Amino acid sequence: MEKNLFDRLVESMTEMDEIDRGERQPSREFHIDAVQVKKIRQATGLSQATFAKRIDVAVGTLRNWEQGRREPEGPARALLRAIHNDPEHVLAALSFNRGEIADTKRLN
Repeated sequence: MEKNLFDRLVESMTEMDEIDRGERQPSREFHIDAVQVKKIRQATGLSQATFAKRIDVAVGTLRNWEQGRREPEGPARALLRAIHNDPEHVLAALSFNRGEIADTKRLN
């Protein structure tokens, strides 16, 4: 039986934590520079404003990343990497209304 989106995201986040703690080697390194940030966003077909809202950062922050004035760090970099690897599912997971509360049964 194919894993559902939530299970795949949890598995991916678990692997990411293991890599961050040094318990697992990354299968590949993924450096995100200004060109990469812009390419990732453009591949989604979203405007800067829409993409920034979807990933919950200020549009000015996204612009700074895309123009090379700043680089995404930590969770933002991980989120961009996830979008790069599976834009359809990650953006779908991020598209719920902000007022909604996640189904707690899925979180246990």
